[in-house]
Amino acid sequence: MTVILFAVFFVTLAAGLPVALTMGLSGMVAVLVDGRFPALVVPQHLFNGISSFPLMAVPFFVLAADLMTATGLTGSLMRFANNLVGHIRGGLGHVNVLVSMLFAGVSGSALADAAGPGAIEMSMMRKAGYSPAYAGALSATTATIGPIIPPSILMVIYAISDARVTVAGLFLAGILPGLLLGAALSAMNHWVSIRHGYVFRSQRPAFRELARSFLGACPALGLPFVIMAGILGGIFTPTEAAAVAVAYSLAIGLFLSRTLKIKDILNVFIKSGVTSAAVLLIVSMASIFSWLLTILQVPQTVASSIGTITDSPVVAMILVAGLVFFCGMVIDTLPALIILVPVLGPLVDQFHMDPLHFAMAVVLNLTIGLVTPPVGPVLFVMSTVGRIRFEDLVKEASPLIAAEMVVLIAVISVPAISTTIPRIFGFTH
Repeated sequence: MTVILFAVFFVTLAAGLPVALTMGLSGMVAVLVDGRFPALVVPQHLFNGISSFPLMAVPFFVLAADLMTATGLTGSLMRFANNLVGHIRGGLGHVNVLVSMLFAGVSGSALADAAGPGAIEMSMMRKAGYSPAYAGALSATTATIGPIIPPSILMVIYAISDARVTVAGLFLAGILPGLLLGAALSAMNHWVSIRHGYVFRSQRPAFRELARSFLGACPALGLPFVIMAGILGGIFTPTEAAAVAVAYSLAIGLFLSRTLKIKDILNVFIKSGVTSAAVLLIVSMASIFSWLLTILQVPQTVASSIGTITDSPVVAMILVAGLVFFCGMVIDTLPALIILVPVLGPLVDQFHMDPLHFAMAVVLNLTIGLVTPPVGPVLFVMSTVGRIRFEDLVKEASPLIAAEMVVLIAVISVPAISTTIPRIFGFTH
């Protein structure tokens, strides 16, 4: 069965089928050909894969982000970011990074950041004299901060796949790595700006203007604090926090800013429904694939194989990082996460690693895969939106990806980056 499962998976993947379909099809063919299990197990696992209360957080977070965008709060974040860092050398590039960090606290999705604020930032940078390819590459790489700074859809999926961690613990673990990503990308943007002579600067604003833009951005900035305060205070669960985020976004749009019209809500719900359906389809299809991996004892085989190579947790983490990075290059992030977590999870117990440290390293590694060719879905989004050759984007993104890899190495090498804040709030191993 193992041979059939992987043979069908790689053949269909090479044929260009979407990863969700390759996982579902390979699982179904393996079950039917093997004959040990009734065919009914396939639809049962497809349904059970999405029949989960914690998984309800995904469509709610998607909807909250779309509502925030529809209310025009993205513009207020950009004004505040521009007033804060726009006067620095390479100012619009720094604005791009800062907006992505701020929007990450709303969306939790790299693709949402790339298609929303990322597209606007790219257009602004091009008009200011930045090369189109660099503007697109920076917008793509900064979008990867979205799944790291809480809330994060990837972290919700990870916590559902691995009982060793909780959603709240992962949210807290992502704060410092997310800030480091922003700092690394800002530093690289400064270097690129000096090298290419990007000298555009906005004037340093008066304190009154900075304060006014901060107050305008406060409704959007308040959402992540509401989410984390409610979860850590025991007021609501992470799933309920996602629903609270939707209610918060509706209240802001309808009653505070009054920029969200009743007639626009239906379109927002439709857009969010399509996005959520795509995510949940991947989760559903991956569930049958993950179940087969488990009963075929693939996780145990991988763990024992790494165990025969080394008994050092550091070396094991390096080997895992190499495997995850390769998977992130050729498979989309979400299905790769669902496949790899059950496979690599036993290594946490075998090598006595901190599960939050391990989880953060895996999530960050896969997130960088969003801008790593040959797949690089965020790069494809920016290529389509900006009408830029994919090859040009990859060339300009290379130093930015290198900066992100430095952060990944730091996260792998220093567990405290991921575990310090969760430990402060009592989320210890």
